[in-house]
Amino acid sequence: MKLDEAIKVLAAECQDPRQGLPEPVFLLLSGLTPMVNVDLLIKDDQGRVLLTWRDDIYHGRGWHIPGGIIRFQELARERIVKVAELELGCEIDFEAQPIVTYEHITKTMRERGHAISFLYRCKLVTGPLSQLKYHGGEPRPGMYDFFSRAPENLLKVHEMYREYINNK
Repeated sequence: MKLDEAIKVLAAECQDPRQGLPEPVFLLLSGLTPMVNVDLLIKDDQGRVLLTWRDDIYHGRGWHIPGGIIRFQELARERIVKVAELELGCEIDFEAQPIVTYEHITKTMRERGHAISFLYRCKLVTGPLSQLKYHGGEPRPGMYDFFSRAPENLLKVHEMYREYINNK
């Protein structure tokens, strides 16, 4: 199959890229171009940071700042709201400008190995879903907890945020 034909087949599989891409297409693209994502630095009234548990083949097991990849024709602020809704079941307020931008490259990874991340300062308007709260034992992906300091098992890919987690 010629490249032009293959592109037509891929495009046909992506009916509405604003809703996300099929996993194989997403992984292909993430190996060809950087991903642009938003990360949410959500603090409670005590200054603790909300982190969620992650366990995947790309970044391993550990706590991380919730975030998401911006979709085609989606504004960053729209993805921020959707991350809070979809991952935590909550509403947030957030500052219009990111507090920091990082470019992260993992040279040993082809898929998902290059990201440009915008960190936004956020505050809870409504609480996260109580059924997702971590209460000890082995955490499951998607669970959250509040931390006064960055935990030892913070994902390596989010080490760049350690100072923001530790800073009240």
